[in-house]
Amino acid sequence: MPLNFPIVLTWLRIAMIPLLVALFYVPHDWLPPTTRDTIAALAFIFAALTDWFDGWLARRWNQTSSFGAFLDPVADKLMVCTALLILLDLNRVDAVIALIIIGREITISALREWMAKIGASGSVAVHWLGKFKTGAQMVAIPCLLYWQELLGVSSVWVGHVLIVVAAILTIWSMCYYLRRAWPQIRDRAGRDV
Repeated sequence: MPLNFPIVLTWLRIAMIPLLVALFYVPHDWLPPTTRDTIAALAFIFAALTDWFDGWLARRWNQTSSFGAFLDPVADKLMVCTALLILLDLNRVDAVIALIIIGREITISALREWMAKIGASGSVAVHWLGKFKTGAQMVAIPCLLYWQELLGVSSVWVGHVLIVVAAILTIWSMCYYLRRAWPQIRDRAGRDV
C-alpha cells in the first residue's frame, strides 16, 4: 500500500467519520446543538475539500495509484452515507431522498466493479451528470448539517432545494450509467444462459 500525502488526506477523511458521528452523541449541556451543528458542517466541508485536494495533488505530483483510486471513492461514499444517516436521524432529510442517494451509490459502485472485471470500465467513466450530482450534494449536506441562517440566508431552505436537485440528478445519472452499461450486461447475460 503506497503512502503519500494525497492518500494520507483520504485516510484523514475516513478518520473524520467517527468524529462526525460522535458529535451527535455529546450531551447538549456539554455542546449546544447550534455549536454541534456548526462543527459538523465545517467538518463535512473540510472533508469535501480534502476530497478535491487529494485528487488534485495526486495528479499534480504524479502520485496516483490504483490503491488511491480505490480508496478515494470509498472515503467519499462513506462520508456522504454517514452524513445522510445523521440527517435522517435528525429528521432533516426525507428517507426517500436518503435511500435514492445511498442506493445509487451502492448500485453504481457495484456496476463499476463489475464493468472493470469484464474490461469495460470506460463505458461507466465519470460523466458531468455525476459531477453535478456530487456538487449539489456536497453543498446540500453541510447546509442541512448547519441548520441555521447564515448571512440572512436559510441554510435549511438552500439544503432542502439542493438535496432534491441532488436526488433528481442521482436518478438521472444512475439511468445514464446503466444505459451505457446495458449492452455489456445484455451480452454477458446472453452468454451465461
